[in-house]
Order: sequence, then C-alpha cells, then structure tokens
Amino acid sequence: MIKPQLFNARLVLIGATLLIAVTPPARSEVGVGARPIKGAEVIFDGTRKMLDDKWTYWEGPRFSSSLPIKWKIVDDPVDKGSVVVTDDPAAAGGKYGTADVVTKKKYRDFRLHIEFFIVKTGGNSGVYLQNRYEIQVLDGDKTKHGMGAVINETESPYHAYNGVGKWNSYDINFRAARFEDGKRSETAMVSMFFNGIKVHKNQTINQVWGGPNSGIDGGNDGGKGITDAPGGLKLQCEGHEVLYRNIWIKELDLEKPNTDFKK
Repeated sequence: MIKPQLFNARLVLIGATLLIAVTPPARSEVGVGARPIKGAEVIFDGTRKMLDDKWTYWEGPRFSSSLPIKWKIVDDPVDKGSVVVTDDPAAAGGKYGTADVVTKKKYRDFRLHIEFFIVKTGGNSGVYLQNRYEIQVLDGDKTKHGMGAVINETESPYHAYNGVGKWNSYDINFRAARFEDGKRSETAMVSMFFNGIKVHKNQTINQVWGGPNSGIDGGNDGGKGITDAPGGLKLQCEGHEVLYRNIWIKELDLEKPNTDFKK
C-alpha cells in the first residue's frame, strides 16, 4: 500500500513533468526566425506590397535603375513564404549604388532584425545603417571587409556565419552620431548578434566607407564628414543573388553611448 505522503509526492512530480513537457521554451529575441519585439515595426514581410509601400531606390550619384523596384519577390528556398532577391539588371557586374533600395522612413537610434540568404559562393550585398554605415554581407571574406564586419572598423566574425544556402540573421542595436553646435561630438555606435552570437559590443563607427556611391556622407571629406541627419535602412544590390526576409525595426532613444543588449 502506498503511503498518502508518497502518493502525493508522486502526483506533484508527475504534474511538474507534464508542465515542463507542455510549456513552450522561451522565445529568443535574436537569431534566425526571431519575431518582432514589442513596439517594433515590420518593414519587410516577404510581400511585393510591403516592398513597394515601405521601400524605394536610393538615388545616389550612380543610380541607374527606375521605379517600380526591379528586385524580385520569390519563394523562400527553405521555409514557407516569400522573400526578396537583390536582382536588378542595373547592378550587373557588381555596380553598387546603381540599384540599392532604402526605406522611405528615416531613423536615428534603433533596434534592427534582418535575415539574409546567400545563394552562391562569393555572394555579396550589404546592410547599411542610416544609409551610411555598412554591416557587410559577403561570403568567403574573413577580413575587415568581410562577412559580418562593421566594414573596415572590425574583423569579420566569420565563425558565426551559417554559410551559403542557409538563412543568417543580424540583430543590431544602433546609436546615431551626436552633434553639438553643428559638429560631431560622439561617433555612431553599434552592438550586434550574428545568428544569436554576440559579435560586436559598443563598436564605434568613425566614417562612411566606399565613397559617394556607398551612401549618405560617403562623398563628404572622404567619408569623415558625417552630417546630423537621420537615414533609412539600405540594402545593397551588387549583382549577386542574395535574399532577404523578416526585417523589423524598433525606434529607440539611446541617451547614453551604450548599445549593448541581451538575448
């Protein structure tokens, strides 16, 4: 005969086991598949409508495409749904700046989530914060110009890259440059998770790299003439098959120069 105390203890244990079994795991706010956090705005959901409603071309000095946006909406090669591919004839041969797309809305401080998929070896694109500062998307490059680098400011955190034919994600906290009396008093700053791995923490960004065809202020004093103006999120078209999906952003007001954040 089972004693009442032992019987009750077994019921508690069984109940706890069932609770663990049916309680879903806590949802991570970073990494591939991360859902928008509270207060975030979805700026690309895989549809042509959202691409046309929220994005346009960046009409920089090298721009040579035309609206409507020529990038194509295609089926997700891995999961259900649709995605956008950086496919624009104007950028054939790697002519960046000819057909890059940028959000119509401009941002200062923000939290960003974006996912990308490189179809072929050597695939090249780029995620531009404020249409100024590039977080590189470039398969095969492990240098300061390579995958996941705050371009020319950090080494590539290539160890976090999932590789060609797989989805990858950047989760970014960005703080815009600060100005006093019209002069830059604090540089821009960024922290980033790459596929759920923290790879950059409070990294300062000193200038725009790549010249006038790369983005806002690229032609000002060799990219060092940063101006006090918000900018859109830009995706670069380099004539390669790079896919994007699940892009959301939350505007922030980071009073202190600290962009670090946790999962």
